[in-house]
Amino acid sequence: MNQSENKLKHNIKTVIGPNHPALKEPVKFIFEMEGEKICKVDIAPGHAHRGLEWMAWRRNCIQIIHLADRVCGICGVAHSMTFCRAVEQAAGIQVPPRADYLRTIYAELERMHSHLLWAGVAAMELGFDTLFYKAWEVREDVMDLLEYLSGNRVNYGVMQVGGMRRDITSDQIPRIKKSLKYYEDLFFQLADMFLEDSVIRMRCRDTGVLSKDMALKLSTVGPTIRSSGVAHDVRQDDPYCAYGDLDVKAMTPDMLGGEVHGDVFDRIIVRLLEVKQSVEIIRRSVDEMPGGEIITEKLMMVLLKNLKKAEGEGVGRHEAPRGEVFHYVKLKAGDESPEAWKVKASTYSNLMGWLEILKGEQIADIPIIIASLDPCISCMDRVAIVRKGKTNILTQLELRELSREKTRELRK
Repeated sequence: MNQSENKLKHNIKTVIGPNHPALKEPVKFIFEMEGEKICKVDIAPGHAHRGLEWMAWRRNCIQIIHLADRVCGICGVAHSMTFCRAVEQAAGIQVPPRADYLRTIYAELERMHSHLLWAGVAAMELGFDTLFYKAWEVREDVMDLLEYLSGNRVNYGVMQVGGMRRDITSDQIPRIKKSLKYYEDLFFQLADMFLEDSVIRMRCRDTGVLSKDMALKLSTVGPTIRSSGVAHDVRQDDPYCAYGDLDVKAMTPDMLGGEVHGDVFDRIIVRLLEVKQSVEIIRRSVDEMPGGEIITEKLMMVLLKNLKKAEGEGVGRHEAPRGEVFHYVKLKAGDESPEAWKVKASTYSNLMGWLEILKGEQIADIPIIIASLDPCISCMDRVAIVRKGKTNILTQLELRELSREKTRELRK
């Protein structure tokens, strides 16, 4: 068999996605492969549009907060707070200091929730079911705490233009500190389970590498760019809320491992470090939170009247769990609804990173590499593999089974 015949025999086209009737936010991956090796990657997003910005044209700024809270099921605080900050800048509204500290506490609780959820998903993709259950069991405490403070486990509904809708009372502080102690004691156990396991290290070290130069070139954000050794964090670079008082520093993998690889393993390190950092930020925020009001204008009708008179543009930025989110708002005097509202979630900034980190990897590593960027996309449900013009369909479970089979082989 000559070289061209051999290459033809092993050429594979692999397609993941895009659509499933039961799930939202589909995305399509197209892989060109030789044997088990990925040679070329393309991505086709944009298969779903929920119309949140369109719905905002028919709502006032207070009503839009509830839409922003639902941009992402995990990052409700991230988007509702960022939208409020954009409106406040456009309308010239000052937020009371206490409200800034409350926003910081909720944002960091949400970061812990998100990173622990991701840790469980990553373990599941690798075939570590026990670790998956452990990570999600640990996650329950922060979700219970968020429910205790806000009344909801998700979509907390605590943000308001000009401040907060709910305060944290002195009676609630002991419950917060109990959770912080729980996670502080648990950190080294989680680090040991994820970072000291030889199979996880073999699966994740030097897999899905994104170099520092490429991370900067592709303008990635959040744990993705920090895992490549770039100390970029909006809380550090452009402090807001209480972050300026707390002197927050960007977490990079060399802080724990002493070096930077920019791989899946480093992305695990960064997220674990950020859980520990969030505990410290929340503790300081609770201890140093000033007294006073939590909102600039308490009367809803007065607030709506003032917003209707406002005119201008505003930008909100926030370091969400997945990276920077960006909201732009334009207000026009006389209109209850904003003239424009645009949202850029962090996944949008990280999408192109997939094209780089998947090249040269094996098909069995696709699930964990894709998951390592923590995409806010809920559907990658099917794989089509084309061999010599024939197409076979693999379900998501079958693709995950390939990943688990690789783990089982390494364990042997």
